[in-house]
Amino acid sequence: MVKLHPKRVLIPTDFSEQANRAVDDGLAMVEDPEHLIVLHVAPALSSFSEGDPLVGWNMISDEDRTKYLLEMLRKKFTDEKYKKVHFIISYGTPAEEITQVAKNENCDMIVLPSHGRTGLARLLIGSVAERVVRLAHCPVLVLRD
Repeated sequence: MVKLHPKRVLIPTDFSEQANRAVDDGLAMVEDPEHLIVLHVAPALSSFSEGDPLVGWNMISDEDRTKYLLEMLRKKFTDEKYKKVHFIISYGTPAEEITQVAKNENCDMIVLPSHGRTGLARLLIGSVAERVVRLAHCPVLVLRD
């Protein structure tokens, strides 16, 4: 059964304008902003090459990255309406992390923007939205521009 008024909503963000609009759409769906979770999935450190100077010299860690990314999210969403929104940083493959966090946080809906890639770009890059729809334990609302 699909809930038309979800209690807990997860919105992944890649800091794009589409994702920002999705956060506002998510706020309109939940009764309390405390029930909205905004997730940013960053690449795992293991995905960087060994030759990357920051990784090679141990100058960067997931703790540092998390702190920096959370700060970026808070700067992006400074309005009072975002005060109770939960911000989470995760590392790994976007679709898998999005669906796992949604499950761990007991979300009953995922709302995500689609960048609308078609043709060769979609074939080469793949569609995160499509993978989330296939992997999610809950309904997924894909917002189109």
